[in-house]
Amino acid sequence: MADDLIHDPAGGIARLLAIMARLRDPERGCPWDLEQDFATIAPYTIEEAYEVADAIDRQDWADLKGELGDLLFQSVFHAQMAAERGLFSFDDVANAMSAKMVARHPHVFGDESRDKSPDQQTVDWERLKAAERAGRAQKGVLDGVALGLPALLRAVKLQKRAARVGFDWPDDGQVLDKLTEEIAELRDARATLSQDDITEEFGDLLFVMANLARHWNIDAEAALRGANAKFTRRFAHIEARLAAQGRSPAQSDLSEMDALWNEARAADRRAKQ
Repeated sequence: MADDLIHDPAGGIARLLAIMARLRDPERGCPWDLEQDFATIAPYTIEEAYEVADAIDRQDWADLKGELGDLLFQSVFHAQMAAERGLFSFDDVANAMSAKMVARHPHVFGDESRDKSPDQQTVDWERLKAAERAGRAQKGVLDGVALGLPALLRAVKLQKRAARVGFDWPDDGQVLDKLTEEIAELRDARATLSQDDITEEFGDLLFVMANLARHWNIDAEAALRGANAKFTRRFAHIEARLAAQGRSPAQSDLSEMDALWNEARAADRRAKQ
């Protein structure tokens, strides 16, 4: 029966669970999959989440389907390892998420009115999450902000938590003043202090930049992904123009490449008009 399900192209989630169980089967499974544990799989889980975001940024919906499958497989992998240890099953994961969504949407699944603004729904959502944290005995304001988050995303989440209890600048002017202050401190550190001190000041500067993004309602992670994509696109233009002349960037110089960069930038601007 299990083999029939594994080879059933319409088997859905039950088929995926059966495949995962077979991969981890001590006698018939895959040696690589059997060697893995939560810690070794976690980096792949993070990578797959970013690949989902990348497919969305590119609006490649066919690729998104595959990337969502890869991310789902990560959840299935972790749940299988948990089931083997007697911790929980995939059904437990799904049921816990269902219960959480029902509890956090009383205006949809309960008696509360749906006549709420998005801002009020956000306030209610955060109130319910705070109650859940209290139930898990998380006493500190910053408790529960995952250490494994990308640093930029974690910075924003830490700042949001602190802002809820009033630890926040009231306007973005003060954030900009702090940004200027941190730039000056970084310059001073570069001139007089150790590499560790320079690294610390650089981190402070990035932390304030994340705060500025929060004040301006900018998704800092998305903004940096966009900058990375823009750099990649413009550098590809440099490579293509040089390749047309039978040369590579290593056979060029900064002045020439900067001129080609400006060509790419001008093309970006025209495309936006």
